[in-house]
Parts: sequence; C-alpha cells; structure tokens
Amino acid sequence: MSVEIKIGKREKAYELLQADAQKILKLIGVQMDNLTMPQCPLYEEVLDTQMFGLSREIDFAVRLGVVRADEGKELLSSLERQVSALHEASTRK
Repeated sequence: MSVEIKIGKREKAYELLQADAQKILKLIGVQMDNLTMPQCPLYEEVLDTQMFGLSREIDFAVRLGVVRADEGKELLSSLERQVSALHEASTRK
C-alpha cells in the first residue's frame, strides 16, 4: 500500500472518529438543554454508553493501525473536557 493511501485512510479514520465525538457532544447538549439534568441517571447512562462506544471505536482504529494511540486518547480527552464544560454551563443556569 502506498504512503499516500495509508495517510488518506488515517485521515479518514480520524475524521470519522471526530464526527462521532461531535455527535455525542451534540446529543449530550440536546439532552441537557431539553430533557434531563446532569444528575439524572438517564443522562449518566447515555453519556457512559456513548463514551464507551467511542472508546471502543478508537481502540479498534488504533489496533488496525489507522489511528495513533495518542491521537485517540487526545480525541477522547477533548470530548470529556467539552462534555464537562457543557455540564458546568448547564448547572450555572
């Protein structure tokens, strides 16, 4: 496989993971704005399930060699920080 194809697949894999992370962030934002409070068990269940699913996607991509482990960890950490910021903003309302 050529280097260009490998780089293209790496970039595509990372873009897909970023898109999934953004979907989670949007889902959590909508849930916090309209449905439940962060202390609600339903909120916690949705968040835990979505974050676990993304972590498994990242792990799979790392094992395939299409995403570096440090990139995956940073993506997950970034999402956790953004969710935390949403949580803080909703509790200030």
